[in-house]
Amino acid sequence: MKKRDIQAHCLLLKLLKSLLFTSANVPVNADAERTPPPAQITAPDTPPLDFGAVLEDAAGFPIPDWPTVQGWVDSIPNEHARAQAWCDCEQAWLQHMQVALGAGFHLRTQGSALLLSSLPGHVADATLAFVNKTVTRIVRALDGVAEVAVGGYDILIVFDDENSYYRYVSHCYPEEGEFAASGGMYINHGCGHFVTVKADLRAVEPVIAHELTHACLDHLPIPAWLNEGLAVNTEQLLCPPLPTAVNLQQLKARHRKFWGPKEIQEFWSGASFLRSDEGNTLSYDLARILVRHLAADWDRFRPFALEADLADSAAAAATKHLGVDLGAAVCAALELEPDSSWSPDPKAWLGSPEHGAF
Repeated sequence: MKKRDIQAHCLLLKLLKSLLFTSANVPVNADAERTPPPAQITAPDTPPLDFGAVLEDAAGFPIPDWPTVQGWVDSIPNEHARAQAWCDCEQAWLQHMQVALGAGFHLRTQGSALLLSSLPGHVADATLAFVNKTVTRIVRALDGVAEVAVGGYDILIVFDDENSYYRYVSHCYPEEGEFAASGGMYINHGCGHFVTVKADLRAVEPVIAHELTHACLDHLPIPAWLNEGLAVNTEQLLCPPLPTAVNLQQLKARHRKFWGPKEIQEFWSGASFLRSDEGNTLSYDLARILVRHLAADWDRFRPFALEADLADSAAAAATKHLGVDLGAAVCAALELEPDSSWSPDPKAWLGSPEHGAF
């Protein structure tokens, strides 16, 4: 079966869900204790999937062996049934997560979005509506670059506290090392979803916009700086931040003091975004500045973004479509003299380059 056909069926499912559920917040499994999560998933002309057997414990949370789930879904003969089976697996997983998180959590759906949280009903309604609206706005803002993720739901898990949040996301990181703090994350391990911590909806909205942007860019093999720069700029476009007393001259001075030939190679490889010092914050800000500058001419930026490659941190695409050397562009942004050692140099990177969506 062709990938294009699978995508068509997935998009059809999303359309049907949006037609059925756009006006209401629908609990999928409002009381997990009285309605146990499914132990198996069925599909036509295919042996059922023992869903309980594919669940693995990750810091107290049930995480499916997604490659096994994908293999079972791929074995289903009918295209439409495959798309439906994947949605059923996503719902089943979240129902098991609901049990793990406790009785106060509810799983609700609206349009193509699924929300697992302990938020009050009216707040859950507003959050789901925001998710559905924001996906449309992101695709419009990043015209020709962002795409609606095909297949399954737009999944948001809202944890009650930072301890639960970090315990959950720890399965995405190595067992040892220091890692930067975060308020939200897009996770694309088998089943794409994004997670955050409960807060006032106005505080959560920028996180949702940021992480949904990552989801809409996931089809592109772009480097971390481009991924994060697009996400930060889109977040600020859709959820304008409140005015702050940031001293731009002081911020520029911090940038100029921190970045050097060694540190800028960490930026190009994506490693600087994982630093636990101020290099983390400055990486996001530099990505924001650089993308805002490069995207000023969207007609030229679009083909650049579509051809940007993780392997060389988009250097070749920048030369071809924007006519700029990325090292020179960063130097100009920081008001420094051009220096060839600031251009992306994969040979100087430690480890594999990062895709972003941290």
